[in-house]
Amino acid sequence: MAGETMWALTYDKKDDWSTTRGMKKIRVPVPVLDEKTNTDDLDQVLVKIKYAGFCGSDRGIWFRNAFGPAIISSLQKEEKDIRIIGHELLGEVVQSGSRAAKQYGYKPGMIVSTESHIICNRCFQCHHGQTNVCADDIIIGISRDGCFAEYIKLPAQVLWPTDISRIHPWVGAIQEPFGNAVHCCTKVDLKGKTVAVFGCGTIGLFVILIAKALGASRIIGVEPLELHARLARELGADEVIEFTPAKTEGASTWSSNSAIVETIKTLTRGIGADVSMEMSGYNSSLNNAIHSTRRGGDVVLFGLKSGEAVIENFDRLIVNGISMHSVIGRLLMNTWYITRNLLEDKANGIQEKILKIILDEGRHTITPMKDFQHDHFETLIKTHPKVIIDFTQ
Repeated sequence: MAGETMWALTYDKKDDWSTTRGMKKIRVPVPVLDEKTNTDDLDQVLVKIKYAGFCGSDRGIWFRNAFGPAIISSLQKEEKDIRIIGHELLGEVVQSGSRAAKQYGYKPGMIVSTESHIICNRCFQCHHGQTNVCADDIIIGISRDGCFAEYIKLPAQVLWPTDISRIHPWVGAIQEPFGNAVHCCTKVDLKGKTVAVFGCGTIGLFVILIAKALGASRIIGVEPLELHARLARELGADEVIEFTPAKTEGASTWSSNSAIVETIKTLTRGIGADVSMEMSGYNSSLNNAIHSTRRGGDVVLFGLKSGEAVIENFDRLIVNGISMHSVIGRLLMNTWYITRNLLEDKANGIQEKILKIILDEGRHTITPMKDFQHDHFETLIKTHPKVIIDFTQ
């Protein structure tokens, strides 16, 4: 494929990060496997994209409020201007490096998804099985070209074979973010527990499905957006607390919402949630989660927001014996095995609900790459919790 070009959604570092938004659809060179000139290609696989999920991280890139420095610095290191965005995919292997084929068995025609963190295999964390916090990892679509393109070249070790007779291709394309929620829900034992989910965006909605499948006895959603609150109920949340975020300056930007905390205490007979999942990244939500958790309970932290945060009444966190757990990425490849088992198990209804409720059976959530238009696409990602780009049409 040397010399051929393909369509891709990109960021060009010649465009000022602070004054632009969105992604440009342009033609770029198709990646090439050439073991004679690049020995790294021995371990690489060329994948033709079928579907690519648009992530919250991609949303941050689109609106220029996340990952700018990482993208720009990586482009400077590579001495190039264009970064192809995207890291959630389902695709077909079209070519495999000789060592990748021998060691991993990848050959043309195989269907794969991918882990988005390319690990170094050399650092202390990698040597101790903590690959999700590799000290020198590379993130697909941020510090390396991503999957919002017709083809992508990836190391064989991060690919994940996917049986599309068991997992619908649309769902197969979003196994990576689903795996984030799996990691959250396996951080502590949820069986028989009351779980409060603070922030019912895409990953929070996945958490509701997974927590129920893993045996949570009761799930309470906390969500300000009417659409997401409705989806949380449809996916199985037993109660959903809707609220209007404070808009005033001062302590209200980080302090807990007493009405939310008291409602959760009331719903749990004055005890509090056994496990609180903080999925939004807002400082006030963090404090809501801590204050809504029972003594001796657990708070799982997944939501990200740059800068400093204030923990309200820090002494109570210690006195109440609350354990806090940070979650990043997925455990390789343990989380992927659990993800596959959950999605392939028809009895839990997870896959069916993702298709019918989160993806709304493809109505305006599956959009062809060939029809990409900036303003229309922006409307889609503002309207739906999950959008998938279709490269098959």
